[in-house]
Amino acid sequence: MTAVQDAVGRPPRAVVGSEIDVDERIFGAAFDGQVVRRFAAFVRPYAKRLTLAMAAVLVFTLTQLAIPLIIREAIDGALLADAPSRSLLAVLTLGFVAVVAVNFAANYLQLTIVGRAAEHVLFDMRRAMYAHLQRVSLSFMDKTQVGRLMSRLQGDVNALQEFLETSVFAIGDLVLLVGIVTVLLVLDWKLGLLTLSVVPALFAVRIVWLPRARKAFLRARETSSLVNGALAESINGVRTVQGMSREGVNFQLFNDRAFENLQSHLRASRFAQIMVPTVDTLTGAAMGIVVIVGGNLVLNGSLDLGVMVAFMFYIQRFFDPIRSLTMQYSVMQRAMASGQRVFEVLDVPVDIRDKPGARALTDADGSVEFRDVTFGYAAGQPVLKNVSFRVESGETVALVGPTGSGKTSTMSLVHRFYDVWSGSVRVGGEDVRDVSQDSLGRTVSMVLQEPFLFSGTVLENIRYRETDASRETVEQAARTVGAHGFIMRLPKGYDAILEQRASNLSLGQRQLLSFARAIVADAKILVLDEATASIDSYTERQIQRALKHLLKGRTALVIAHRLATIRGADRIIVLRDGEVAETGNHKSLLAENGLYARLYAMNYASFDDMTKDDLNGSR
Repeated sequence: MTAVQDAVGRPPRAVVGSEIDVDERIFGAAFDGQVVRRFAAFVRPYAKRLTLAMAAVLVFTLTQLAIPLIIREAIDGALLADAPSRSLLAVLTLGFVAVVAVNFAANYLQLTIVGRAAEHVLFDMRRAMYAHLQRVSLSFMDKTQVGRLMSRLQGDVNALQEFLETSVFAIGDLVLLVGIVTVLLVLDWKLGLLTLSVVPALFAVRIVWLPRARKAFLRARETSSLVNGALAESINGVRTVQGMSREGVNFQLFNDRAFENLQSHLRASRFAQIMVPTVDTLTGAAMGIVVIVGGNLVLNGSLDLGVMVAFMFYIQRFFDPIRSLTMQYSVMQRAMASGQRVFEVLDVPVDIRDKPGARALTDADGSVEFRDVTFGYAAGQPVLKNVSFRVESGETVALVGPTGSGKTSTMSLVHRFYDVWSGSVRVGGEDVRDVSQDSLGRTVSMVLQEPFLFSGTVLENIRYRETDASRETVEQAARTVGAHGFIMRLPKGYDAILEQRASNLSLGQRQLLSFARAIVADAKILVLDEATASIDSYTERQIQRALKHLLKGRTALVIAHRLATIRGADRIIVLRDGEVAETGNHKSLLAENGLYARLYAMNYASFDDMTKDDLNGSR
């Protein structure tokens, strides 16, 4: 397993564990050059906008530094001078208004430009991740939790967006901080040094505070994960909870975890609130120094009143960039961890690619051939071993065998969801590795055991692949599989909106829609992977009648656990332990009295019992 797969795709030991790992990384390295370089590639198209935004940030910062100086000059130069000047005061007043106007315009410009650029970067990154996830191999998706991918697509990308915004504003905070220190020392270096003497106290508090706060924040995240995990599990398993009358027990378990979460968040909140009064206290101490020491200096005539007033303004602003930079440091830590997670997804290798010069599979005759195919999902553990067979165009061939014999793997190779280890799979006489995946997908259509319908209308789901199919074509496909009747009973018929995963339809109805979708796709090769396993016997018989019309002129590969449903297949291939054990039609295989005959004997008995149950249930 690659490092990327280990980081992204391994089954987590627990939801809480994965969250803790994330939090540990959040408080890890504050700067990762590789993440920043890769992130810069997404930012580069908006470099001109961000340059303008940085210029606006600098103008905004300079105006903040200029306002106290104008006030100082108005006091000392125009009001308290030996010869007060009304004209100078008027000029300074106009200058003050102009600086305030520029300050507002620069602030508006920086917020607007940075916000829009960050949203565009967010959009580009999500689009890149989505496009990549559409192409990654199923071997990766088989090992990856959907929730973890969604977390990266949403939360982690948001963290990088926040990092971009704060990085631009951090430049202004740094300039403001350096500017305030410089101005204070220039105005009066002795009073400036005395005023800044409170800063070491702030750093000392942070050194003591940070490790304790980190533990509190991690524990809060950990208990939140416990609560979320318990909540998700109970919601997903609500039928089992109610069926087993576990409401009281589950509530108590949830209550205990929620109370622990409350306690940990209260502790984290206390630590979070410590810094606010600390900074306010230090701000007050600095202002006290200015008032007491500066006041005495003013009374002694060694310090101008305007300078003291300017000191007061600057001290009020001095701790704001420190507080902001502290927050931005945390944002940077989160962004570095999130960036690693985002780029791990973008770096997941796409194993199944079109080779250079791949041909389009056009005018294929519909034949399927396996030539000495060996394949597996894990190294050294083959699922299929030297499998060879040929399905002629227009032939219906069924694959049967015990669980784990390789039936579904065989079907997956036809559509090239995976590549074989050795040998070759040929469709229409062409090796599937030599043709484009898009043309192969239009030649092979699959209907799976668990039909997946998307949110949208019935019409949109049936013509999911052929989006230009007419309404008449859709209705004809639905009539062919016997779905038209229940569709018309839905509110709005074909325009009825399906709920999430089509939960407002029965499983049999969802399967009928997936059959109709396959018909509209009009592929030459139809793969049915246990497509009738979840349908009652009456619906299955209806589909069997429809398939007689559907399969005319098409090649069909059928997997079915109910062996009674594939008795009419042209040929039946029996797999055992990844190898072809028997081949023949239904009658000849029964006559051989081998594996197929034993499977059929067991299966037919269960099918007969099921039919009796259906008859009893219909009375």
